[in-house]
Amino acid sequence: MLCPPVIAIDGPAASGKTSVGRALAKRLGYLFVDTGVFYRAATIAALDSGTPLDDEPALARLAAAVSVAFADGGARALLDGADATLRLREPDVDAAVSPVSAVAGVRDALLGKQRALAEEGPVVMVGRDVGSVVLPRAAKVYLDASPEERARRRFAELAAAGAPRSRSAVRENLDLRDATDSQRERAPLAAAPDAVRIATDGLGVAEVVERILATLCAERPA
Repeated sequence: MLCPPVIAIDGPAASGKTSVGRALAKRLGYLFVDTGVFYRAATIAALDSGTPLDDEPALARLAAAVSVAFADGGARALLDGADATLRLREPDVDAAVSPVSAVAGVRDALLGKQRALAEEGPVVMVGRDVGSVVLPRAAKVYLDASPEERARRRFAELAAAGAPRSRSAVRENLDLRDATDSQRERAPLAAAPDAVRIATDGLGVAEVVERILATLCAERPA
């Protein structure tokens, strides 16, 4: 199967990007990169240092300094060399990541880091502005799902990870993130005009992966 060497998957929170992206990368033997990890890393740096979330110059400096790496095919995230996979999804990070990621200086500081990873080899990169900003020449997919379905998925995901929250709190957080991410001035959440759009309600990860492969890839000539 002949597939594009760079595949960008965008969409709102809990639309299936990470699960689908990781499965697709494994299927193709590509590097998997979740760009959200970069913004969560900058958020963790701000929270741990006590940096006010409205101090945009300081947030931009923290983003420029943070080191992000991936291990185990993208399953683990290393921040400044330490495994921070579980810390990434803690409630304080969830609550602060959207305002931090809305800061133009933060996005500028992290853009080069994301593009550098894409240059290391064939890659599936997921996020909210990968196809529209980070990798505009990539083959693009935009995943979406109803707010109810996304809230159900995130609720189950957090419960399985040992960090349960109420359904109302999960839905409120997702609604807030949708509003913040779609209305921010720099690189708002939006489907690139040439993205393949897939509604993932009622579809399993394997089904979405097959749809992407059928749309973006071609069979090798005999």
